[in-house]
Amino acid sequence: MEFKRIKDIIAIVTTDPDTVGGGGVPIFYAADASERERIALYLSRILDAMVHDLENGTYFLTHH
Repeated sequence: MEFKRIKDIIAIVTTDPDTVGGGGVPIFYAADASERERIALYLSRILDAMVHDLENGTYFLTHH
């Protein structure tokens, strides 16, 4: 069976809960920037995903 990856956002990692909400994807809240970076790195390895920085304290993960 072959799986096709789609280019959807699969997770969000942020330090600021006010910048994101809803949308139907998992949102991970980090206490500070270093924790945000660590969570995004671990998730990218686990999910085989790319991390993109929105430069407002929020990263999102997606497949390419």
